Amino acid sequence: MTATTRVPGPAGLPLIGSLLDLKRDALATYLAARREHGDVLRIQAGPPGLRAQIYLVASPEGAQQVLATESANFRKDNVFYGEIRASFGNGLLTSQDEDYLRQRRLVQPLFTRRRVDQYADAIAVETESLIGRWAARPDATVELAEEMSGFALRTVARILFGQDVEQAVETVHDAFPTLAAFVRSRGMSPVRLPREWPLPGHRKALEAERTLYAVCDGIIARRAAEGVTDDRDGEDLLGLLAKARDEDGNQLDATELREQVLIFLLAGHETTATSMAFALHLLGKHPEEQRLAYREAVDLLADGRRPTAADYAELPYLTKVLKETMRLFPAAYSVGRRAVKSTVVGGVEIPAGADVLVAPYVTHRHPDHWEDPERFDPERFTPEREAARHRYAWFPFGGGPRACIGQHFSMMESVLALAMLLREFEVSAVDTDVPLGTGITLEVRGPVRVRLTRR
Repeated sequence: MTATTRVPGPAGLPLIGSLLDLKRDALATYLAARREHGDVLRIQAGPPGLRAQIYLVASPEGAQQVLATESANFRKDNVFYGEIRASFGNGLLTSQDEDYLRQRRLVQPLFTRRRVDQYADAIAVETESLIGRWAARPDATVELAEEMSGFALRTVARILFGQDVEQAVETVHDAFPTLAAFVRSRGMSPVRLPREWPLPGHRKALEAERTLYAVCDGIIARRAAEGVTDDRDGEDLLGLLAKARDEDGNQLDATELREQVLIFLLAGHETTATSMAFALHLLGKHPEEQRLAYREAVDLLADGRRPTAADYAELPYLTKVLKETMRLFPAAYSVGRRAVKSTVVGGVEIPAGADVLVAPYVTHRHPDHWEDPERFDPERFTPEREAARHRYAWFPFGGGPRACIGQHFSMMESVLALAMLLREFEVSAVDTDVPLGTGITLEVRGPVRVRLTRR
């Protein structure tokens, strides 16, 4: 393919390019850039000498090239992953090369469908607890972003830590937002002062980091002192990680265990919380779709029973609702890479060393692949319509060899929990428009409230 000689993209301001636009509203900036300049373009941000050159790839074909067919050319070497690595460790999300392959071999058996299906009961327990709290509220209005964040955190912590869930939840709830904001701020800044400098923001973030590390290390040390058994059935994920061995008999040491736990906490609660909050919000704005989802849930779980993993496959409409929610509001709104060598994508030459961004938030709204893309329509995800679309027209879990290992868990957790919640409550949206922001994951920058009516 012949590359263009001139790379399209927004001009921005003379001294700082598009830096202010990205800080003000990165998602709107990406959408406008694709609309005005095509499917592969360059966004320049920052002052001369410190200016970032970001190549945005918005087509499904380009996303497939970056994440799958030529994934070896695009590494997790950019600034943002470096900041996540520095704060949360070199776990499965951030590691590369031999480190990544070794970790994947150790962790993959713990995320088979058979193993993940065993977590259905923990999901149901935490959902029942949430239902109880909602039912006891004198005020029938709830803020979904906060509620779903707490629910998803408690669920993943219960699966990770088992009986130690209470020790971990409060610390993680307090420390994670501080550390995530620190990572976001440094990832977006053209100048990053050394972390060890005693600035107020640095001290606050490093204290949150120490607190988070300490609670994980304490639980891991106590487990090591207690010893482990050979019976893996029903054991929490930390216990399974501690016993995992590769083909050479190697295992994760205490630091590596902590890093995997932190990455699972990060990836396992923020993404699911976002999907569930927006699913309920969208259903609260669309009563007919909510009626269909409720009917499916109550028909399957009419006796008030606790759902099992087998019920996930029996909730196809709720699954379509969730997929459409993740199309409109993908928690992983963008995926960054750095080009290893010069590569032509969509007719544009991306030079070696360039930062490359594929953006599900943008691709999921591409008018060539989605009719009336801002409209909520779960029927886009019938089996026939899914089969007719490009594989990378919808990729909220990434793709290629670095696709999210927890995809089945996240989908099952969300669908089962939504079924239980809709069985008990009708929801109606209080806030119809929700301002969005970009952090490590997609963020809400305002309330996402719904009014509950007990069924």
